[in-house]
Amino acid sequence: MTTADEALGPSARLLRLFEGSRLTPTQRRIAHALVQHAADAPFLSSVEVAELAGVSQPSVTRFAVALGYDGYPGLRRRLRDLGPAEAAAGAAPAESPRDAVRNEQQRAVLAEIDNLNRLAELLADPEPVARAARILAASRPLPVLGLRAASAQARGFAYFAAKVHPDVRLLDEGGSMLTDRVEQAAAAGASALMCFALPRYPRELTDALTAARDCGLTVVTVADSAFAPVARMSDLLLPAAVGSSLVFDTACAPMVLGRVLLQAMCDELPGAEARLEAFEHTAAARGLFLD
Repeated sequence: MTTADEALGPSARLLRLFEGSRLTPTQRRIAHALVQHAADAPFLSSVEVAELAGVSQPSVTRFAVALGYDGYPGLRRRLRDLGPAEAAAGAAPAESPRDAVRNEQQRAVLAEIDNLNRLAELLADPEPVARAARILAASRPLPVLGLRAASAQARGFAYFAAKVHPDVRLLDEGGSMLTDRVEQAAAAGASALMCFALPRYPRELTDALTAARDCGLTVVTVADSAFAPVARMSDLLLPAAVGSSLVFDTACAPMVLGRVLLQAMCDELPGAEARLEAFEHTAAARGLFLD
Protein backbone atom coordinates (compact mmCIF):
# COMPACT_ATOMS: atom_id res chain seq x y z
CA MET A 1 0.00 0.00 0.00
CA THR A 2 1.36 3.43 -0.91
CA THR A 3 1.77 6.22 1.61
CA ALA A 4 -1.02 8.17 -0.10
CA ASP A 5 -3.38 5.20 0.21
CA GLU A 6 -2.53 4.78 3.90
CA ALA A 7 -3.81 8.31 4.54
CA LEU A 8 -7.23 7.33 3.19
CA GLY A 9 -9.95 5.51 5.09
CA PRO A 10 -11.13 2.00 4.10
CA SER A 11 -14.09 3.27 2.04
CA ALA A 12 -11.86 5.56 -0.01
CA ARG A 13 -9.31 2.79 -0.57
CA LEU A 14 -12.01 0.45 -1.87
CA LEU A 15 -13.31 3.14 -4.23
CA ARG A 16 -9.82 3.50 -5.66
CA LEU A 17 -9.66 -0.27 -6.12
CA PHE A 18 -12.91 -0.36 -8.09
CA GLU A 19 -12.75 2.92 -10.03
CA GLY A 20 -12.01 2.62 -13.72
CA SER A 21 -13.33 -0.94 -13.97
CA ARG A 22 -16.12 -1.70 -16.43
CA LEU A 23 -18.75 -3.25 -14.18
CA THR A 24 -22.23 -4.54 -14.92
CA PRO A 25 -25.16 -3.18 -12.88
CA THR A 26 -25.03 -6.31 -10.70
CA GLN A 27 -21.30 -5.87 -10.17
CA ARG A 28 -21.83 -2.21 -9.27
CA ARG A 29 -24.25 -3.36 -6.56
CA ILE A 30 -21.56 -5.65 -5.16
CA ALA A 31 -18.96 -2.88 -5.25
CA HIS A 32 -21.37 -0.49 -3.55
CA ALA A 33 -22.11 -3.04 -0.80
CA LEU A 34 -18.40 -3.56 -0.16
CA VAL A 35 -17.76 0.19 0.05
CA GLN A 36 -20.68 0.60 2.46
CA HIS A 37 -19.21 -2.15 4.67
CA ALA A 38 -15.57 -1.31 4.06
CA ALA A 39 -14.42 -2.05 7.62
CA ASP A 40 -15.96 -5.54 7.54
CA ALA A 41 -15.26 -6.35 3.88
CA PRO A 42 -11.91 -8.15 4.41
CA PHE A 43 -13.59 -10.65 6.74
CA LEU A 44 -16.73 -11.42 4.71
CA SER A 45 -17.26 -14.64 2.79
CA SER A 46 -18.55 -14.56 -0.78
CA VAL A 47 -21.92 -15.77 0.51
CA GLU A 48 -22.09 -12.90 3.02
CA VAL A 49 -21.16 -10.37 0.33
CA ALA A 50 -23.87 -11.80 -1.91
CA GLU A 51 -26.44 -11.39 0.87
CA LEU A 52 -25.39 -7.78 1.51
CA ALA A 53 -25.63 -6.91 -2.18
CA GLY A 54 -28.79 -8.93 -2.84
CA VAL A 55 -27.14 -11.00 -5.59
CA SER A 56 -26.13 -14.61 -6.11
CA GLN A 57 -22.85 -16.06 -4.83
CA PRO A 58 -21.62 -16.83 -8.39
CA SER A 59 -22.13 -13.13 -9.18
CA VAL A 60 -19.60 -12.29 -6.46
CA THR A 61 -17.11 -14.69 -8.01
CA ARG A 62 -17.65 -13.14 -11.46
CA PHE A 63 -17.19 -9.71 -9.89
CA ALA A 64 -13.78 -10.72 -8.51
CA VAL A 65 -12.75 -12.13 -11.89
CA ALA A 66 -13.88 -8.90 -13.61
CA LEU A 67 -11.46 -7.02 -11.36
CA GLY A 68 -8.60 -9.27 -12.46
CA TYR A 69 -8.47 -11.80 -9.62
CA ASP A 70 -8.62 -15.57 -9.98
CA GLY A 71 -11.68 -15.69 -7.75
CA TYR A 72 -13.15 -14.23 -4.59
CA PRO A 73 -10.33 -15.51 -2.31
CA GLY A 74 -7.85 -13.44 -4.33
CA LEU A 75 -10.03 -10.35 -4.03
CA ARG A 76 -10.44 -10.88 -0.29
CA ARG A 77 -6.68 -11.10 0.14
CA ARG A 78 -6.43 -7.75 -1.62
CA LEU A 79 -9.14 -6.31 0.62
CA ARG A 80 -7.15 -7.41 3.66
CA ASP A 81 -4.03 -5.74 2.23
CA LEU A 82 -6.04 -2.52 1.91
CA GLY A 83 -7.49 -2.77 5.43
CA PRO A 84 -6.22 -0.87 8.49
CA ALA A 85 -2.66 -1.84 9.38
CA GLU A 86 -3.64 -2.70 12.92
CA ALA A 87 -6.36 -5.15 11.85
CA ALA A 88 -5.22 -8.74 12.37
CA ALA A 89 -6.26 -11.28 9.74
CA GLY A 90 -9.48 -12.92 10.80
CA ALA A 91 -10.07 -10.42 13.59
CA ALA A 92 -13.70 -9.78 14.42
CA PRO A 93 -14.92 -6.32 13.41
CA ALA A 94 -15.33 -3.87 16.24
CA GLU A 95 -18.78 -3.63 17.75
CA SER A 96 -20.68 -0.68 16.38
CA PRO A 97 -22.47 1.75 18.72
CA ARG A 98 -25.55 0.83 16.70
CA ASP A 99 -25.48 -2.64 18.24
CA ALA A 100 -26.08 -1.14 21.66
CA VAL A 101 -29.40 0.53 20.78
CA ARG A 102 -32.72 -0.81 19.60
CA ASN A 103 -34.61 2.37 18.88
CA GLU A 104 -35.31 2.68 15.13
CA GLN A 105 -34.76 6.43 15.15
CA GLN A 106 -31.39 6.04 16.88
CA ARG A 107 -30.27 3.46 14.35
CA ALA A 108 -31.20 5.79 11.50
CA VAL A 109 -29.19 8.66 13.01
CA LEU A 110 -26.17 6.42 13.66
CA ALA A 111 -26.34 5.13 10.09
CA GLU A 112 -26.26 8.72 8.86
CA ILE A 113 -23.24 9.42 11.07
CA ASP A 114 -21.55 6.45 9.38
CA ASN A 115 -22.29 8.04 6.01
CA LEU A 116 -20.69 11.29 7.15
CA ASN A 117 -17.65 9.41 8.47
CA ARG A 118 -17.21 7.72 5.08
CA LEU A 119 -17.48 11.12 3.40
CA ALA A 120 -14.78 12.45 5.73
CA GLU A 121 -12.55 9.53 4.66
CA LEU A 122 -13.06 10.37 0.99
CA LEU A 123 -12.24 14.03 1.61
CA ALA A 124 -8.79 13.02 2.87
CA ASP A 125 -7.89 13.45 -0.80
CA PRO A 126 -8.92 17.07 -1.55
CA GLU A 127 -8.06 17.01 -5.26
CA PRO A 128 -11.44 15.76 -6.65
CA VAL A 129 -13.33 18.56 -4.87
CA ALA A 130 -10.72 21.16 -5.85
CA ARG A 131 -10.93 20.03 -9.47
CA ALA A 132 -14.73 20.16 -9.42
CA ALA A 133 -14.64 23.64 -7.91
CA ARG A 134 -12.33 24.92 -10.66
CA ILE A 135 -14.61 23.49 -13.35
CA LEU A 136 -17.81 24.93 -11.86
CA ALA A 137 -16.36 28.34 -10.96
CA ALA A 138 -15.25 28.85 -14.56
CA SER A 139 -18.69 28.21 -16.06
CA ARG A 140 -20.79 31.25 -17.04
CA PRO A 141 -23.65 30.58 -16.56
CA LEU A 142 -23.61 27.64 -14.14
CA PRO A 143 -26.64 25.32 -14.51
CA VAL A 144 -27.45 23.26 -11.39
CA LEU A 145 -29.54 20.14 -12.00
CA GLY A 146 -31.47 18.04 -9.50
CA LEU A 147 -34.83 16.30 -9.97
CA ARG A 148 -37.33 14.76 -7.56
CA ALA A 149 -35.46 13.51 -4.45
CA ALA A 150 -32.38 15.50 -5.45
CA SER A 151 -34.23 18.75 -6.11
CA ALA A 152 -33.75 19.96 -2.51
CA GLN A 153 -29.99 19.44 -2.78
CA ALA A 154 -29.85 21.28 -6.10
CA ARG A 155 -31.97 24.16 -4.81
CA GLY A 156 -29.86 24.60 -1.67
CA PHE A 157 -26.63 24.50 -3.67
CA ALA A 158 -27.96 26.99 -6.23
CA TYR A 159 -29.23 29.34 -3.49
CA PHE A 160 -25.81 29.67 -1.89
CA ALA A 161 -23.84 29.50 -5.14
CA ALA A 162 -25.76 32.53 -6.42
CA LYS A 163 -24.27 34.58 -3.58
CA VAL A 164 -20.75 34.17 -4.99
CA HIS A 165 -21.24 33.13 -8.64
CA PRO A 166 -22.52 35.76 -11.10
CA ASP A 167 -24.97 33.53 -13.03
CA VAL A 168 -26.51 30.37 -11.54
CA ARG A 169 -29.45 28.64 -13.24
CA LEU A 170 -31.47 26.13 -11.23
CA LEU A 171 -32.90 23.16 -13.16
CA ASP A 172 -35.11 21.32 -10.68
CA GLU A 173 -38.17 20.49 -12.77
CA GLY A 174 -38.51 17.84 -15.45
CA GLY A 175 -40.67 17.96 -18.53
CA SER A 176 -40.11 18.59 -22.19
CA MET A 177 -38.47 21.97 -21.52
CA LEU A 178 -35.65 20.56 -19.39
CA THR A 179 -33.47 19.73 -22.39
CA ASP A 180 -34.27 23.16 -23.84
CA ARG A 181 -32.97 24.82 -20.67
CA VAL A 182 -29.77 22.78 -20.72
CA GLU A 183 -29.19 23.73 -24.35
CA GLN A 184 -29.98 27.40 -23.60
CA ALA A 185 -27.39 27.43 -20.80
CA ALA A 186 -24.80 25.98 -23.18
CA ALA A 187 -25.69 28.53 -25.86
CA ALA A 188 -25.28 31.32 -23.29
CA GLY A 189 -21.70 30.22 -22.63
CA ALA A 190 -21.91 27.53 -19.94
CA SER A 191 -18.97 25.15 -19.91
CA ALA A 192 -20.11 22.89 -17.06
CA LEU A 193 -23.20 21.53 -15.33
CA MET A 194 -23.56 20.68 -11.64
CA CYS A 195 -25.79 17.66 -11.04
CA PHE A 196 -27.23 16.11 -7.88
CA ALA A 197 -28.42 12.52 -8.42
CA LEU A 198 -30.09 10.56 -5.64
CA PRO A 199 -32.26 7.43 -5.72
CA ARG A 200 -34.61 6.84 -7.24
CA TYR A 201 -33.06 8.21 -10.41
CA PRO A 202 -35.61 9.80 -12.78
CA ARG A 203 -35.34 8.79 -16.42
CA GLU A 204 -35.49 12.50 -17.27
CA LEU A 205 -32.21 12.97 -15.40
CA THR A 206 -30.31 10.75 -17.81
CA ASP A 207 -31.95 12.55 -20.74
CA ALA A 208 -30.78 15.91 -19.36
CA LEU A 209 -27.24 14.63 -18.77
CA THR A 210 -27.12 13.20 -22.27
CA ALA A 211 -28.13 16.61 -23.61
CA ALA A 212 -25.45 18.28 -21.48
CA ARG A 213 -22.76 15.97 -22.83
CA ASP A 214 -24.02 16.52 -26.40
CA CYS A 215 -23.65 20.27 -25.82
CA GLY A 216 -20.06 19.79 -24.70
CA LEU A 217 -20.69 20.60 -21.02
CA THR A 218 -18.44 19.08 -18.38
CA VAL A 219 -20.73 17.25 -15.94
CA VAL A 220 -19.86 17.29 -12.24
CA THR A 221 -22.15 15.01 -10.23
CA VAL A 222 -22.79 14.47 -6.53
CA ALA A 223 -24.42 11.04 -6.28
CA ASP A 224 -25.13 8.54 -3.54
CA SER A 225 -22.56 6.12 -4.96
CA ALA A 226 -19.63 6.06 -7.36
CA PHE A 227 -21.54 3.23 -9.06
CA ALA A 228 -24.78 5.16 -9.59
CA PRO A 229 -26.40 4.84 -13.05
CA VAL A 230 -25.36 8.41 -13.88
CA ALA A 231 -21.64 7.65 -13.41
CA ARG A 232 -21.07 6.93 -17.10
CA MET A 233 -22.62 10.30 -18.00
CA SER A 234 -20.49 12.26 -15.52
CA ASP A 235 -17.00 13.61 -16.15
CA LEU A 236 -16.36 13.87 -12.41
CA LEU A 237 -18.49 12.08 -9.80
CA LEU A 238 -18.26 12.85 -6.08
CA PRO A 239 -19.96 10.14 -3.96
CA ALA A 240 -21.86 10.74 -0.72
CA ALA A 241 -24.09 7.95 0.61
CA VAL A 242 -27.74 8.37 1.56
CA GLY A 243 -29.42 6.70 4.52
CA SER A 244 -32.15 4.15 3.89
CA SER A 245 -33.15 3.21 7.45
CA LEU A 246 -36.38 5.22 7.42
CA VAL A 247 -39.40 5.22 5.13
CA PHE A 248 -37.80 8.05 3.13
CA ASP A 249 -34.07 8.31 2.43
CA THR A 250 -31.93 10.76 4.38
CA ALA A 251 -29.33 12.81 2.52
CA CYS A 252 -27.11 14.56 5.05
CA ALA A 253 -23.85 13.49 3.40
CA PRO A 254 -24.78 14.80 -0.09
CA MET A 255 -25.85 18.09 1.49
CA VAL A 256 -22.55 18.44 3.38
CA LEU A 257 -20.58 17.52 0.26
CA GLY A 258 -22.43 20.25 -1.64
CA ARG A 259 -21.42 22.81 1.00
CA VAL A 260 -17.82 21.59 0.90
CA LEU A 261 -17.87 22.08 -2.85
CA LEU A 262 -19.27 25.59 -2.43
CA GLN A 263 -16.44 26.43 -0.03
CA ALA A 264 -13.91 25.26 -2.61
CA MET A 265 -15.68 27.30 -5.30
CA CYS A 266 -15.34 30.44 -3.18
CA ASP A 267 -11.57 29.92 -3.25
CA GLU A 268 -11.72 29.78 -7.07
CA LEU A 269 -13.92 32.86 -7.56
CA PRO A 270 -11.87 36.07 -7.21
CA GLY A 271 -14.92 38.23 -6.46
CA ALA A 272 -16.57 35.86 -3.98
CA GLU A 273 -15.73 37.84 -0.85
CA ALA A 274 -16.81 41.13 -2.40
CA ARG A 275 -20.11 39.61 -3.52
CA LEU A 276 -20.79 38.27 -0.02
CA GLU A 277 -20.03 41.67 1.54
CA ALA A 278 -22.28 43.41 -0.98
CA PHE A 279 -25.12 41.04 -0.13
CA GLU A 280 -24.69 41.65 3.60
CA HIS A 281 -24.91 45.41 3.05
CA THR A 282 -28.04 45.01 0.94
CA ALA A 283 -29.61 42.61 3.44
CA ALA A 284 -28.97 45.04 6.29
CA ALA A 285 -30.39 47.98 4.35
CA ARG A 286 -33.53 46.03 3.48
CA GLY A 287 -33.92 44.49 6.92
CA LEU A 288 -34.09 41.02 5.43
CA PHE A 289 -33.27 39.11 8.60
CA LEU A 290 -34.56 39.35 12.15
CA ASP A 291 -31.04 39.27 13.56
